[in-house]
Amino acid sequence: MKALRVLLLTVLAICLLTATAYGAGVAVRHGGWPLAARERTGVASTPADPAPAPSVPPAQGLEPASTFAQALDVMAPGDRGEQVRELQSRLHQLAWFPELTTGTYDAATRTAVRGFQAKRGLETTGRLDPRTWGRLCTMTRTPTADERHNVLHPGPALLADGARGEDVRDLQARLVATAWLSGDVSGTYDAATVDAVRGFQAKRRIPVTGEVDARTLERLHAMTATPTDEQKHGTRPASSVTPVAALDARCTTGRALCVDKSTSSLRWVVGGRVLAAYDVRFGSEELPTREGAFSVYRKSRDHVSNLFGTSMPFAMFFSGGQAVHYSPDFAAHGYDGASHGCVNVRDYDGVAALFDQVRVGDKVIVYRS
Repeated sequence: MKALRVLLLTVLAICLLTATAYGAGVAVRHGGWPLAARERTGVASTPADPAPAPSVPPAQGLEPASTFAQALDVMAPGDRGEQVRELQSRLHQLAWFPELTTGTYDAATRTAVRGFQAKRGLETTGRLDPRTWGRLCTMTRTPTADERHNVLHPGPALLADGARGEDVRDLQARLVATAWLSGDVSGTYDAATVDAVRGFQAKRRIPVTGEVDARTLERLHAMTATPTDEQKHGTRPASSVTPVAALDARCTTGRALCVDKSTSSLRWVVGGRVLAAYDVRFGSEELPTREGAFSVYRKSRDHVSNLFGTSMPFAMFFSGGQAVHYSPDFAAHGYDGASHGCVNVRDYDGVAALFDQVRVGDKVIVYRS
């Protein structure tokens, strides 16, 4: 009997030890849920540290995942905070997200995560799970605090004040196309180019230096087409160039804007003397520039067309809605285009000076030589 009692007590002790070990294991597993999961499911937090996300070795030369990944279960649309900013910064490094972070897991962030997941054969949910995060961290570096909070710093200057050459011509032609630079493309990085670059940078929240860094150049290239040789050098194809012809007889007396369609030129003539000359372009076959003898009946320095909604700076009207005026499109695209019937001038400074000289009542002679 005594031996039986000893045997029963031994069995009972073993059972109690087994149950205790099992309960501890359950507590560890529940206490080890990622913090985000416990918060979302309503399971009470425990003092135990959350279990780390699956370990993914970082790619050579890149930093390991930041500490917030250790508590990561799922990040999803609607989440906010520093973790989202880091996610967005890492997505930007791979061109899936814009440079400026928001700290909000919005539709753009979801789309970026989905694209990243699909590209790498992961489940395409648009939510950030440990597997997606681990893969993202192997391909990116940990962003700095400035990068996460949109404190931008200029990169090394690629082009700056005093530079010359074809790269400067390309830059200036693109600035003309975006209406930040007016006048001729000179190939010299001058004060006007500095001002144009500064304006372009300020508009797009790029550090304003007046110098072209990689960020500025990338943004400008994304907004413009590759300039043609004509746009970079301000010349028409040789086949279209015609020698300057003699003035029409009607231009030789008084004050006249002498517009020659054959040579695509406008000459400002006073008392038979040519004071200035400009390249011009005209209307299309559908909307041709009228020919004949007219006079300036109205001037409008900052005119905008009521009919077409286009800007017509320094407009000098001579026939209905047709006018001599500066054209940003002509400055950007040259003769690869046409007006709606007006006489377009691409020399901004030149037509501005002309506008100040021409008076209402001066002659406008449009002819073919």
